[in-house]
Amino acid sequence: MNFPIYFLVFTLSVTLTYWTQKIFIYYKKFDDINHRSSHKTLATRTGGIGVFATLLIVSSYYYFNEIELFDYSLFIPLGIMFIVGVYDDFYNADFKLKFLLQIIVAKIIIDQGYVISNYHGLFGFYEVPWILAQLSTVFVFLVIINAINFIDGIDGLAISEVIKAILLIEFFSANETALTYLALLLIISLLPLYYFNFKKKGKVFLGDGGSLLLGTIVSIFTFYVLGPNFEFKDDLAINKVEERETAISILKLEIDSLKLDAGSNKTMMDLNSFSTLSKDAKIQFSNLESFGYAKMLVSLNFRDADTITLIKTKWNSALSDSLVVLRKQALKTWIEKELETDDIEVISN
Repeated sequence: MNFPIYFLVFTLSVTLTYWTQKIFIYYKKFDDINHRSSHKTLATRTGGIGVFATLLIVSSYYYFNEIELFDYSLFIPLGIMFIVGVYDDFYNADFKLKFLLQIIVAKIIIDQGYVISNYHGLFGFYEVPWILAQLSTVFVFLVIINAINFIDGIDGLAISEVIKAILLIEFFSANETALTYLALLLIISLLPLYYFNFKKKGKVFLGDGGSLLLGTIVSIFTFYVLGPNFEFKDDLAINKVEERETAISILKLEIDSLKLDAGSNKTMMDLNSFSTLSKDAKIQFSNLESFGYAKMLVSLNFRDADTITLIKTKWNSALSDSLVVLRKQALKTWIEKELETDDIEVISN
Protein backbone atom coordinates (compact mmCIF):
# COMPACT_ATOMS: atom_id res chain seq x y z
CA MET A 1 0.00 0.00 0.00
CA ASN A 2 1.25 3.49 -0.85
CA PHE A 3 0.14 7.12 -0.56
CA PRO A 4 -2.42 7.07 -3.44
CA ILE A 5 -4.11 4.07 -1.77
CA TYR A 6 -4.17 5.84 1.59
CA PHE A 7 -5.68 8.90 -0.08
CA LEU A 8 -8.37 6.75 -1.69
CA VAL A 9 -9.15 5.18 1.71
CA PHE A 10 -9.47 8.66 3.23
CA THR A 11 -11.72 9.82 0.37
CA LEU A 12 -13.87 6.71 0.64
CA SER A 13 -14.33 7.28 4.38
CA VAL A 14 -15.32 10.93 3.84
CA THR A 15 -17.79 9.99 1.09
CA LEU A 16 -19.41 7.15 3.04
CA THR A 17 -19.68 9.21 6.24
CA TYR A 18 -21.19 12.19 4.40
CA TRP A 19 -23.81 10.24 2.45
CA THR A 20 -24.70 7.98 5.38
CA GLN A 21 -25.50 11.08 7.41
CA LYS A 22 -27.60 12.52 4.57
CA ILE A 23 -29.61 9.31 4.27
CA PHE A 24 -30.30 9.10 8.00
CA ILE A 25 -31.28 12.77 8.16
CA TYR A 26 -33.68 12.20 5.25
CA TYR A 27 -35.35 9.39 7.20
CA LYS A 28 -35.28 11.55 10.38
CA LYS A 29 -32.98 9.22 12.31
CA PHE A 30 -31.35 11.78 14.62
CA ASP A 31 -29.43 11.46 17.87
CA ASP A 32 -31.68 12.34 20.80
CA ILE A 33 -30.65 15.38 22.83
CA ASN A 34 -30.71 14.73 26.58
CA HIS A 35 -28.88 15.72 29.79
CA ARG A 36 -25.82 13.60 28.77
CA SER A 37 -25.53 15.09 25.28
CA SER A 38 -22.56 17.31 24.44
CA HIS A 39 -24.44 18.82 21.47
CA LYS A 40 -27.46 21.08 21.24
CA THR A 41 -28.10 20.85 17.50
CA LEU A 42 -28.99 18.10 15.03
CA ALA A 43 -26.58 15.18 15.01
CA THR A 44 -26.49 11.57 13.84
CA ARG A 45 -24.83 8.46 15.28
CA THR A 46 -23.64 7.14 11.92
CA GLY A 47 -19.86 7.61 12.03
CA GLY A 48 -19.22 3.94 12.74
CA ILE A 49 -21.06 2.92 9.59
CA GLY A 50 -18.65 4.85 7.37
CA VAL A 51 -15.62 3.48 9.22
CA PHE A 52 -16.78 -0.15 9.11
CA ALA A 53 -17.82 0.08 5.46
CA THR A 54 -14.42 1.57 4.53
CA LEU A 55 -12.52 -1.18 6.33
CA LEU A 56 -14.69 -3.89 4.78
CA ILE A 57 -14.57 -2.55 1.21
CA VAL A 58 -10.80 -1.97 1.12
CA SER A 59 -9.92 -5.24 2.88
CA SER A 60 -12.32 -7.25 0.71
CA TYR A 61 -10.86 -5.76 -2.46
CA TYR A 62 -7.37 -6.93 -1.48
CA TYR A 63 -8.59 -10.25 -0.04
CA PHE A 64 -10.41 -11.27 -3.22
CA ASN A 65 -7.31 -10.31 -5.18
CA GLU A 66 -5.40 -12.84 -3.02
CA ILE A 67 -3.73 -10.23 -0.80
CA GLU A 68 -4.63 -10.54 2.89
CA LEU A 69 -3.74 -7.26 4.59
CA PHE A 70 -4.58 -8.78 7.97
CA ASP A 71 -6.55 -11.72 9.36
CA TYR A 72 -9.73 -11.41 7.28
CA SER A 73 -11.64 -13.67 9.69
CA LEU A 74 -11.55 -10.81 12.21
CA PHE A 75 -14.53 -9.37 10.36
CA ILE A 76 -16.63 -12.05 12.09
CA PRO A 77 -16.31 -10.55 15.61
CA LEU A 78 -16.02 -7.01 14.22
CA GLY A 79 -19.17 -7.46 12.15
CA ILE A 80 -21.16 -8.92 15.04
CA MET A 81 -20.28 -6.08 17.41
CA PHE A 82 -20.91 -3.47 14.71
CA ILE A 83 -24.37 -4.86 13.94
CA VAL A 84 -25.21 -5.09 17.66
CA GLY A 85 -24.16 -1.47 18.09
CA VAL A 86 -26.11 -0.16 15.09
CA TYR A 87 -29.21 -2.05 16.26
CA ASP A 88 -28.77 -0.52 19.72
CA ASP A 89 -28.45 2.96 18.20
CA PHE A 90 -31.93 2.83 16.75
CA TYR A 91 -33.87 0.20 18.72
CA ASN A 92 -32.25 0.24 22.20
CA ALA A 93 -31.18 -3.40 22.48
CA ASP A 94 -31.73 -5.19 25.77
CA PHE A 95 -28.69 -4.84 28.06
CA LYS A 96 -28.64 -8.54 28.94
CA LEU A 97 -28.65 -9.50 25.26
CA LYS A 98 -25.78 -7.08 24.52
CA PHE A 99 -23.78 -8.44 27.45
CA LEU A 100 -24.30 -12.04 26.30
CA LEU A 101 -23.28 -11.21 22.73
CA GLN A 102 -20.16 -9.42 23.99
CA ILE A 103 -19.10 -12.55 25.88
CA ILE A 104 -19.76 -14.70 22.78
CA VAL A 105 -17.67 -12.35 20.63
CA ALA A 106 -14.86 -12.43 23.21
CA LYS A 107 -14.85 -16.24 22.95
CA ILE A 108 -14.73 -16.04 19.15
CA ILE A 109 -11.69 -13.75 19.38
CA ILE A 110 -10.02 -16.18 21.80
CA ASP A 111 -10.64 -19.09 19.42
CA GLN A 112 -8.99 -17.03 16.65
CA GLY A 113 -5.79 -16.96 18.72
CA TYR A 114 -6.05 -13.48 20.26
CA VAL A 115 -5.83 -14.13 23.99
CA ILE A 116 -4.01 -12.75 27.04
CA SER A 117 -1.49 -15.55 27.57
CA ASN A 118 1.67 -13.63 28.52
CA TYR A 119 1.94 -10.54 30.73
CA HIS A 120 5.61 -10.06 29.70
CA GLY A 121 6.62 -9.49 33.33
CA LEU A 122 3.77 -7.08 34.15
CA PHE A 123 2.94 -7.44 37.88
CA GLY A 124 5.64 -10.13 37.96
CA PHE A 125 3.67 -12.50 35.68
CA TYR A 126 4.71 -14.09 32.42
CA GLU A 127 2.81 -17.00 30.88
CA VAL A 128 -0.75 -17.37 32.15
CA PRO A 129 -2.65 -20.67 32.72
CA TRP A 130 -5.15 -21.30 29.93
CA ILE A 131 -8.31 -20.97 32.06
CA LEU A 132 -7.09 -17.73 33.63
CA ALA A 133 -6.02 -16.49 30.18
CA GLN A 134 -9.54 -16.94 28.82
CA LEU A 135 -11.26 -15.38 31.84
CA SER A 136 -8.95 -12.34 31.88
CA THR A 137 -9.39 -11.92 28.12
CA VAL A 138 -13.18 -11.83 28.42
CA PHE A 139 -12.98 -9.40 31.36
CA VAL A 140 -10.59 -7.00 29.59
CA PHE A 141 -12.73 -7.17 26.44
CA LEU A 142 -15.84 -6.12 28.37
CA VAL A 143 -13.96 -3.28 30.08
CA ILE A 144 -12.46 -1.86 26.88
CA ILE A 145 -15.55 -1.89 24.65
CA ASN A 146 -17.79 -0.41 27.33
CA ALA A 147 -15.21 2.25 28.25
CA ILE A 148 -14.97 3.42 24.63
CA ASN A 149 -18.76 3.25 24.30
CA PHE A 150 -19.08 5.49 27.38
CA ILE A 151 -16.76 8.27 26.16
CA ASP A 152 -18.32 8.46 22.69
CA GLY A 153 -20.37 11.63 22.38
CA ILE A 154 -17.60 13.93 23.61
CA ASP A 155 -16.15 15.60 20.53
CA GLY A 156 -13.20 13.59 19.21
CA LEU A 157 -12.40 11.89 22.54
CA ALA A 158 -13.12 8.26 21.63
CA ILE A 159 -11.39 8.65 18.26
CA SER A 160 -8.28 10.23 19.82
CA GLU A 161 -7.98 7.57 22.54
CA VAL A 162 -8.27 4.74 20.02
CA ILE A 163 -5.68 6.26 17.68
CA LYS A 164 -3.25 6.86 20.58
CA ALA A 165 -3.65 3.30 21.85
CA ILE A 166 -3.00 1.73 18.44
CA LEU A 167 -0.03 3.99 17.64
CA LEU A 168 1.48 3.16 21.05
CA ILE A 169 1.21 -0.57 20.38
CA GLU A 170 2.79 -0.27 16.93
CA PHE A 171 5.56 1.92 18.38
CA PHE A 172 6.58 -0.68 20.97
CA SER A 173 6.58 -3.51 18.42
CA ALA A 174 9.98 -4.78 17.28
CA ASN A 175 8.64 -5.52 13.79
CA GLU A 176 5.67 -4.89 11.58
CA THR A 177 2.85 -6.73 13.31
CA ALA A 178 0.13 -8.91 11.80
CA LEU A 179 -2.26 -6.02 12.50
CA THR A 180 -0.22 -3.13 11.10
CA TYR A 181 -2.37 -2.68 8.00
CA LEU A 182 -5.53 -2.85 10.08
CA ALA A 183 -4.06 -0.04 12.20
CA LEU A 184 -3.28 2.07 9.13
CA LEU A 185 -6.69 1.56 7.54
CA LEU A 186 -8.50 2.30 10.79
CA ILE A 187 -6.58 5.50 11.56
CA ILE A 188 -7.09 6.87 8.04
CA SER A 189 -10.78 5.94 8.15
CA LEU A 190 -11.20 7.74 11.48
CA LEU A 191 -9.52 11.02 10.51
CA PRO A 192 -12.55 12.47 8.64
CA LEU A 193 -14.65 12.04 11.79
CA TYR A 194 -12.69 14.81 13.48
CA TYR A 195 -14.25 17.25 11.02
CA PHE A 196 -17.73 15.76 11.42
CA ASN A 197 -17.37 15.66 15.23
CA PHE A 198 -16.39 19.30 15.59
CA LYS A 199 -18.89 20.83 13.16
CA LYS A 200 -21.20 23.31 14.84
CA LYS A 201 -24.17 21.92 12.94
CA GLY A 202 -24.81 18.46 11.57
CA LYS A 203 -22.40 16.61 13.84
CA VAL A 204 -21.64 12.93 13.27
CA PHE A 205 -20.83 10.72 16.25
CA LEU A 206 -19.53 7.17 16.18
CA GLY A 207 -22.70 5.79 17.71
CA ASP A 208 -22.80 2.43 19.46
CA GLY A 209 -22.02 0.76 16.13
CA GLY A 210 -18.78 2.69 15.85
CA SER A 211 -17.79 2.62 19.52
CA LEU A 212 -18.32 -1.14 19.84
CA LEU A 213 -16.40 -1.63 16.58
CA LEU A 214 -13.46 0.44 17.85
CA GLY A 215 -13.60 -1.23 21.26
CA THR A 216 -13.36 -4.64 19.61
CA ILE A 217 -10.39 -3.56 17.48
CA VAL A 218 -8.53 -2.07 20.47
CA SER A 219 -9.24 -5.28 22.41
CA ILE A 220 -7.78 -7.40 19.60
CA PHE A 221 -4.64 -5.24 19.55
CA THR A 222 -4.37 -5.56 23.34
CA PHE A 223 -4.71 -9.35 23.23
CA TYR A 224 -2.12 -9.49 20.45
CA VAL A 225 0.39 -7.58 22.61
CA LEU A 226 -0.29 -9.82 25.60
CA GLY A 227 -0.21 -12.96 23.47
CA PRO A 228 2.60 -15.30 22.44
CA ASN A 229 3.53 -13.68 19.11
CA PHE A 230 4.28 -10.07 20.05
CA GLU A 231 7.92 -8.97 20.31
CA PHE A 232 8.93 -5.73 22.01
CA LYS A 233 11.72 -3.52 20.71
CA ASP A 234 15.19 -4.66 21.74
CA ASP A 235 15.92 -1.52 23.76
CA LEU A 236 12.98 -2.04 26.11
CA ALA A 237 13.71 -3.31 29.64
CA ILE A 238 10.96 -5.92 29.33
CA ASN A 239 12.94 -7.66 26.60
CA LYS A 240 16.04 -7.90 28.76
CA VAL A 241 14.05 -9.79 31.40
CA GLU A 242 12.72 -12.21 28.78
CA GLU A 243 16.23 -12.68 27.37
CA ARG A 244 17.44 -13.58 30.86
CA GLU A 245 14.65 -16.15 31.23
CA THR A 246 15.55 -17.63 27.84
CA ALA A 247 19.23 -17.81 28.80
CA ILE A 248 18.33 -19.65 32.02
CA SER A 249 16.24 -22.15 30.04
CA ILE A 250 19.13 -22.73 27.63
CA LEU A 251 21.58 -23.26 30.51
CA LYS A 252 19.22 -25.82 32.06
CA LEU A 253 19.10 -27.63 28.72
CA GLU A 254 22.90 -27.69 28.55
CA ILE A 255 23.16 -29.01 32.13
CA ASP A 256 20.67 -31.78 31.34
CA SER A 257 22.73 -32.68 28.28
CA LEU A 258 25.92 -32.89 30.34
CA LYS A 259 24.22 -35.25 32.78
CA LEU A 260 23.58 -37.76 30.02
CA ASP A 261 26.07 -40.54 29.44
CA ALA A 262 27.91 -39.47 26.31
CA GLY A 263 29.00 -43.04 25.52
CA SER A 264 31.19 -42.04 22.57
CA ASN A 265 32.48 -38.95 20.80
CA LYS A 266 29.90 -39.43 18.09
CA THR A 267 27.06 -39.50 20.61
CA MET A 268 28.42 -36.40 22.32
CA MET A 269 28.59 -34.55 19.02
CA ASP A 270 24.97 -35.49 18.34
CA LEU A 271 23.94 -34.08 21.72
CA ASN A 272 25.82 -30.86 21.05
CA SER A 273 24.24 -30.53 17.61
CA PHE A 274 20.77 -31.17 19.03
CA SER A 275 21.35 -28.69 21.85
CA THR A 276 22.36 -25.99 19.36
CA LEU A 277 19.44 -26.77 17.04
CA SER A 278 16.86 -26.73 19.87
CA LYS A 279 18.22 -23.46 21.29
CA ASP A 280 18.07 -21.81 17.88
CA ALA A 281 14.54 -23.16 17.36
CA LYS A 282 13.41 -21.62 20.66
CA ILE A 283 14.95 -18.28 19.71
CA GLN A 284 13.29 -18.33 16.28
CA PHE A 285 9.92 -19.54 17.60
CA SER A 286 9.25 -18.13 21.06
CA ASN A 287 5.91 -19.96 21.44
CA LEU A 288 7.59 -23.37 21.05
CA GLU A 289 7.35 -25.29 24.34
CA SER A 290 9.18 -28.55 23.52
CA PHE A 291 11.33 -29.79 20.67
CA GLY A 292 12.26 -33.36 19.71
CA TYR A 293 14.53 -34.77 17.01
CA ALA A 294 14.85 -38.29 15.61
CA LYS A 295 15.68 -40.29 12.49
CA MET A 296 12.96 -42.58 11.20
CA LEU A 297 12.81 -45.27 8.53
CA VAL A 298 9.94 -44.92 6.06
CA SER A 299 8.87 -47.25 3.26
CA LEU A 300 6.64 -45.96 0.50
CA ASN A 301 6.55 -49.17 -1.56
CA PHE A 302 6.98 -51.69 1.31
CA ARG A 303 10.26 -52.89 -0.23
CA ASP A 304 12.76 -50.05 -0.01
CA ALA A 305 13.35 -47.86 3.02
CA ASP A 306 14.25 -44.18 3.26
CA THR A 307 15.48 -42.26 6.28
CA ILE A 308 13.70 -39.03 7.17
CA THR A 309 14.20 -36.52 9.97
CA LEU A 310 11.30 -36.40 12.40
CA ILE A 311 10.72 -33.25 14.44
CA LYS A 312 8.27 -33.50 17.33
CA THR A 313 6.97 -30.22 18.76
CA LYS A 314 4.66 -28.87 21.39
CA TRP A 315 3.32 -25.32 21.04
CA ASN A 316 1.90 -22.82 23.48
CA SER A 317 -1.68 -23.84 24.24
CA ALA A 318 -2.86 -20.28 23.59
CA LEU A 319 -2.24 -20.70 19.86
CA SER A 320 -5.25 -21.59 17.73
CA ASP A 321 -5.08 -24.65 15.46
CA SER A 322 -4.68 -22.46 12.39
CA LEU A 323 -1.73 -20.60 13.92
CA VAL A 324 -0.10 -23.90 14.96
CA VAL A 325 -0.29 -25.06 11.33
CA LEU A 326 1.41 -21.85 10.19
CA ARG A 327 4.12 -22.13 12.87
CA LYS A 328 4.79 -25.79 11.98
CA GLN A 329 5.24 -24.90 8.31
CA ALA A 330 7.57 -22.03 9.19
CA LEU A 331 9.56 -24.32 11.51
CA LYS A 332 9.82 -26.99 8.79
CA THR A 333 11.15 -24.43 6.29
CA TRP A 334 13.67 -23.13 8.81
CA ILE A 335 14.94 -26.62 9.75
CA GLU A 336 15.29 -27.61 6.09
CA LYS A 337 17.64 -24.65 5.65
CA GLU A 338 19.54 -25.42 8.86
CA LEU A 339 20.04 -29.13 8.10
CA GLU A 340 20.23 -28.69 4.31
CA THR A 341 17.70 -31.44 3.65
CA ASP A 342 14.17 -31.71 2.31
CA ASP A 343 13.31 -34.94 4.15
CA ILE A 344 11.71 -33.30 7.19
CA GLU A 345 8.49 -34.30 8.93
CA VAL A 346 7.11 -32.03 11.68
CA ILE A 347 4.48 -33.37 14.06
CA SER A 348 2.83 -31.87 17.14
CA ASN A 349 1.30 -33.21 20.33
